[in-house]
Amino acid sequence: KVPLAQYIQRLPPKELETQKLAEKLQTKGENVEQVDEDLIKLQVENQKLKHRLAILKQSIAEESKAAGGASGGGGGAMQLPGSCSITEHLQSVFAQAIASAFPEYKDTPVSIAAVNSASAKFGDYQCNNAMKLSKQLKEKGINKSPRDIATEIQKNCPASPLVDKLEVAGAGFVNVFLSKEFASQALSNLLRNGVKPPPVPKKRVLVDFSSPNIAKQMHVGHLRSTIIGESICRLLEFLQHDVIRINHLGDWGTQFGMLIAHLEDRFPNFLNESPPIGDLQTFYKESKKRFDEDEEFKKRAYSRVVSLQSGESNSLKAWQLICDVSRKEFQTIYNRLDVSIQERGESFYQSRMLSVVEYLRKKNMLEVDEGREIMWTDESKTGIPLTIVKSDGGFTYDTSDMAAIRHRLEEELCTWLIYVVDAGQSTHFNTIFKAAERSGILNPAVQRVDHVQFGVVLGEDGKKFKTRSGDTVKLSDLLDEGMKRSLNQLQSRGRNDVLTPQELTDAQEAVAYGCIKYADLCHNRISDYIFSFDKMLEDRGNTAVYLLYTYTRICSIARNSGEDFSDLAKVLEGVSIELAHEKEWKLAKTLLKMHDILIKCSNELFLHFLCEFCYEVCATFTEFYDSCYCIEKNKSGEIVAVNRSRILLCEATAAVLRQSFFILGLKPVAKI
Repeated sequence: KVPLAQYIQRLPPKELETQKLAEKLQTKGENVEQVDEDLIKLQVENQKLKHRLAILKQSIAEESKAAGGASGGGGGAMQLPGSCSITEHLQSVFAQAIASAFPEYKDTPVSIAAVNSASAKFGDYQCNNAMKLSKQLKEKGINKSPRDIATEIQKNCPASPLVDKLEVAGAGFVNVFLSKEFASQALSNLLRNGVKPPPVPKKRVLVDFSSPNIAKQMHVGHLRSTIIGESICRLLEFLQHDVIRINHLGDWGTQFGMLIAHLEDRFPNFLNESPPIGDLQTFYKESKKRFDEDEEFKKRAYSRVVSLQSGESNSLKAWQLICDVSRKEFQTIYNRLDVSIQERGESFYQSRMLSVVEYLRKKNMLEVDEGREIMWTDESKTGIPLTIVKSDGGFTYDTSDMAAIRHRLEEELCTWLIYVVDAGQSTHFNTIFKAAERSGILNPAVQRVDHVQFGVVLGEDGKKFKTRSGDTVKLSDLLDEGMKRSLNQLQSRGRNDVLTPQELTDAQEAVAYGCIKYADLCHNRISDYIFSFDKMLEDRGNTAVYLLYTYTRICSIARNSGEDFSDLAKVLEGVSIELAHEKEWKLAKTLLKMHDILIKCSNELFLHFLCEFCYEVCATFTEFYDSCYCIEKNKSGEIVAVNRSRILLCEATAAVLRQSFFILGLKPVAKI
């Protein structure tokens, strides 16, 4: 409430000041340039204030809506949103109960935990607040057992369509048993309307990922950032955030001097004829060799850096040609991996670097150190400072990253920045975030920044993944090998004899690219992981192949029933989803966890939770399918009965997996 009130108070005076300056500018009075500069600053600040005010109002409205009336008195029935997170809804239920039973502890965070499916007799979820409340009461001289407290909480829980019953158990747990009626209705709605996202406060998010360097091929080191970044974007887009996908290309710097000088020597007519640079990697190595060995070439390379930075037309043309060759190579990889990304390289921030240096100087954030201009992240001057201006007047990665974070927050008006970069850069990004906060660029009260760090890819020998000759593995070679291995596996199963050529190609790509992506995402991203095609292509355990095969089998059930399930809404008019068998009920409850999992993934930015969920769905479905006949046949193989309710449960399972696969970048196929 305080920040909201502050923004409301600050906005009208700023608008009035902006208007007066605009009028002054129109009169063409003295110091027009100064007035113009002041007007631009005020307009930017005005725009930021309006944007932050809108964010705060939206968050308050959405949080109030999600609370579902949890602040009311005990016993009243709660309204359930059409698409909800079970955990968040139960938190609202028990928050209301605690507020009613123990008003002085109404702000106590509610602890809800899912119960292990093997312990079904203890319910499906559990509220664990009683023990902590008992301890807090004891500190005030009130002796009340956790079990008595749990009973009070249970009595004050409002009725909820999600809950069948509540039981107090053990030392003071409140066990929650979900309603089968609610589950049946929720799955029916899913089949009618598709998988919908849970309600979350919407943000404008910028995800910085992939980020290869111009004139160098993408290698296995870019694999993790590209795959993780793409999946985070898909997740946040599904949750209806406004997502900007940014490729922070290494397209500027001193290395372009030697590349331009080498281009001038190799292809002197490059201004009139596009040079046939087929292999930029070789071209880069040639120029680097000359740079290291030829002093005259080195001098010319440095002069080309100066001419490029000053905007000389021939150097700019050469730079653009080199960048274009790289872009085509990168795009080929992105197309294969089904990655969508917008280029905004280091060159984009050149003018903004000048601006951010001036901004920091005016704020007295810079100090001279042996000719450099450095910035400390706090008043104590501990840790490593940022080098904002080098002793020769040039800029550094620190400068470009400060310019980038300022542009993203102040011009793009983002409220959440995500940098998907390896763990080795954690110190750098922590320093950038602290510097941005200290200088007033970043306001943690209304803006969130995350460094999504990840470990390295290892070979089967446990060492950094390399070729036999010790070179870095090219990403294109890795994808080619994946295609070759997946085709071999499909052929060994005789799938080339039953699938059409197009179906075989679709299956080959789904398995090849799917197994590479999933092997990366299914691990905790902070850990290193061992890259092994043999393990990736196993059809048992938590692998993409197992998930894809299970999905395809699920899709075939309705197809093989001999009945029409193409219009599920029409089928649901005459059939309801029954959850009488324990395996039907177990599968339904597993599917209903999806929203909790998606919220957990977005809050913590770990995708392996979603991978584990997919594996749990497939394993639980297998249990269901082994125990519950969907299609019954006689000894002659003729269909004698079709359980439509169970086939609808199969279709709901397929829908949940399909959406989860899309977020993870897997492409399911109808036949495999």
